[in-house]
Amino acid sequence: MATQKRAARSIGSAATAGLGLMRALFARGPRRRRQEEILAELLQQLTLMTDEIHRANVIQQYRLTVDQMDRMVDDPSLADTASTLPGLSKGRRRQMIFANRQYGNLLLAHRVGVCDWDELLGHLRVLCRNEIFAEYWDRTVEHRRSLPADSMEARVGAAVDVMLEELADDPDEWWIVGPPPAVGLRPDEPSAGPVA
Repeated sequence: MATQKRAARSIGSAATAGLGLMRALFARGPRRRRQEEILAELLQQLTLMTDEIHRANVIQQYRLTVDQMDRMVDDPSLADTASTLPGLSKGRRRQMIFANRQYGNLLLAHRVGVCDWDELLGHLRVLCRNEIFAEYWDRTVEHRRSLPADSMEARVGAAVDVMLEELADDPDEWWIVGPPPAVGLRPDEPSAGPVA
């Protein structure tokens, strides 16, 4: 993902540099202003296209991850090669893989702009009520420790931690647990991908 971000910045930097050179080449006056307007519009379109390519790459990477998870669910011997959770039966391992997949799908929806922060929290509140997801979350706590603290995934993880703690304290108030909705994330923030 970092390579994609660098590539996107390189395209934007090249376009900006090109715009500067083009400005120097054109004569002053109305013709130059119109050419600058056209170049500015092209630069804006190029930026939008770069963002769309990045989102498409994120979605494609997630499709590849989901394909691997599907194979692991279908073939327990493959699940054994990818799992870092000891002491699970084959059935329970499949459930953990699927819980990971559900969580990853919610992260992807937020990252590509399908749902905003408040909607993400709402979906996570429902997911946190599931005992298997709660077990998955507890078993994978070490996986999340290496995430950069300012990453989207670390902040979402902290929100899930709060939800699960509050849910344990008062299960009847599940619809209001979690961090306040004012804390938001931009959908385009980088993420380490689903936690496995």
